[in-house]
Amino acid sequence: MSEDRLPPETAEKAEKAPPAPIDRSTWQRPWAQLKYFTFQPAIFPRLLGQVSPDARPGDFVTVYDKAGQRLGGGLFNPRAKIPLRVVSHSQEPVDESYFELAIRRAVALRRELFALDGCTDAYRLINSDGDGLSGLTIDRYGDTLLCEVYSLGIAQRLPRWLPLLHELAGTKFARVQVDHDLGSLEGIKPSTFRETNEAAPMKVKIREHGVRYEVDFGEGHKTGFFCDQRENRKGIARFTKGARVLDLCCYTGGFSLCAKVLGGAEEVTSVDLDEAAIAQAKRNANLNQARLKFVHADAFAYARQMQTNGETWDVVILDPPKFIFTRDEAGNWEGRQKYEDLNQLAISLVKPGGIFVTCSCSGLLSLEDFEQHVIKAAHRRHRRLQFFDRTGPGADHPVYSNCLESRYLKVLWSRVV
Repeated sequence: MSEDRLPPETAEKAEKAPPAPIDRSTWQRPWAQLKYFTFQPAIFPRLLGQVSPDARPGDFVTVYDKAGQRLGGGLFNPRAKIPLRVVSHSQEPVDESYFELAIRRAVALRRELFALDGCTDAYRLINSDGDGLSGLTIDRYGDTLLCEVYSLGIAQRLPRWLPLLHELAGTKFARVQVDHDLGSLEGIKPSTFRETNEAAPMKVKIREHGVRYEVDFGEGHKTGFFCDQRENRKGIARFTKGARVLDLCCYTGGFSLCAKVLGGAEEVTSVDLDEAAIAQAKRNANLNQARLKFVHADAFAYARQMQTNGETWDVVILDPPKFIFTRDEAGNWEGRQKYEDLNQLAISLVKPGGIFVTCSCSGLLSLEDFEQHVIKAAHRRHRRLQFFDRTGPGADHPVYSNCLESRYLKVLWSRVV
């Protein structure tokens, strides 16, 4: 053995001492403990550890991490797909008073900081996790609040919050929507909001950047009018003066009306398969004394026919419904293909040098992936896209840094060459 070679170690390593047991007797009750550390608001069953025996469905619970440190507070429901919704991350004690503070903060953001009342009376008042109120979205339409509830804990508290919301927002009525299947799973009684809904109007008229719309809560998909596209609707007017405009998947005519009324388009063709949406779009056009050409047709079929006819437009807008409903790559392949095929057809209808605006509201499709599908669609048509903007929803749809996956709307603006 050479002199510089050390003999093998013979000393035994000291065993690590086991962690000290957690004393839960001093915890603020009711409580829930996480199995793993996460800063996400949605705690699925695999992440949820022990829960105090006194925690009942809908209770506000104090949340502790796996090491026993206070993490915040949330709404608990063992029946739900998301059994714990963390609404506040704080090492300081949190209780029910949190909700009033969160509501006041959310309303002040829209009415004071963003001063949205100056340009519209229709906007997102509470954006679920983006306002620290997981399981609740509220859109304001004139003097009516449209509330969508996804959580038993929210449903139990909303009747107490509505007077405060009306006071802060200057509204009078509320309509509350709860998905039937989700309500059954969560344990929300269908009769909970019957009286509230019966007192509210079925239709209201709203204004946005000088354009008027009718919102029909009975006919409209989800909220009847998509507040998230407000600034994008206004933005299209920059490119439509004297232009021929095609609005594919026009829904109730938001982009079409802004192209005509705000932008001064010479001609606007508005296409949608939903007969009720086309009827509403016509009523909206009448409200603004705007002449639009409406086509009740499938966007794919119409675009193919126009392609065959050799028709082209100066500006083409494509805002289709959600095509992707699962994270599974095999399961969402069809949706991705639909985006690619429909964008390829739409791009073929844009004049050389014309403007193409394309949207995706599929939250499970990233901006980067969406952009690649659109690029692939263009290159298949031997066209190039000169991108000059990427936008999303308005400022009334904020997103917290610990829940970026709630960003869903993506809008690509380009010139087609």
